[in-house]
Amino acid sequence: MGSSEFVRAAPRVEGIVSAVGYRTAGRPPALHRGLPSPYLTVIFSLDGPIASGGTPAQATGTDAVRTDIVVGGLHQSPAYIAQAEHQAGIQLAVHPLAARTLLGLPAAALTGQLVTGGTDVFGARAAEVRERLCELDRWEDRFALLSGYLRRRAATDHAATGRAGSVRPEVAEAWAWLARHRGAGTLGGLSRHVALSERRLTALFRAETGLSPKQAARLMRFQHARAAVVRAVAAGGPPDLARVAADTGYYDHSHLVRDFQQYTETSPTRWLAEECRNIQAGARGGGEEWET
Repeated sequence: MGSSEFVRAAPRVEGIVSAVGYRTAGRPPALHRGLPSPYLTVIFSLDGPIASGGTPAQATGTDAVRTDIVVGGLHQSPAYIAQAEHQAGIQLAVHPLAARTLLGLPAAALTGQLVTGGTDVFGARAAEVRERLCELDRWEDRFALLSGYLRRRAATDHAATGRAGSVRPEVAEAWAWLARHRGAGTLGGLSRHVALSERRLTALFRAETGLSPKQAARLMRFQHARAAVVRAVAAGGPPDLARVAADTGYYDHSHLVRDFQQYTETSPTRWLAEECRNIQAGARGGGEEWET
């Protein structure tokens, strides 16, 4: 049957939404769907390179993207991850408006490809940090090391290096407004709130995050719906999709299923069947979407 270990740590760095350590052993190779979410994904592998792709064939083929440190931007279709028999790592969910501070670039810069190699974003120092993480035995020490590294990056004056700059206040407030409305607000209401035209707001928002406000809102709404479904399964009961749809701002059950099919490329039932073992083992909730 194999073993699975998932360890959660309270985020210690501003802009980190969740931090999860994982280790699995003795499980047959499988293909995992990393679902779209309103957060960026950063993974430091503590084992071999992570193989991923935009399709199952790519993730399991010779043209898979293989990297020891994964940085994933906001996306609207699954990222497929080839799971090896043994794997371990630390996975972070990063708020997209913290990308300038923590990664040295806006989240929109990551939308050109599904996965970016970590050293291409963080620099060579990240590879040294990963090697040190692999040498440590305790999750607590690993989280402390990685948090310290990220805090030092956050303290760097990115503006002075010309790598970053600041997020426009209208964009920051727009994201916060969408989050408060759990992705259910309208573009008209949002544009009035930030005192920008819908066209201007969309242009600024996309330039920062890589998504339009409507796309971000849909991801937020789906995130809440998916989390509700996962909680139901983790509690040992079947999810009531009609109730979840009503509670999370969908028009009806069919509307939720359509979003599930877009973001997972499968049905809710099949996705739950694939992920049931991970959910029951503790890889659930939060912002992390590439749970391994």
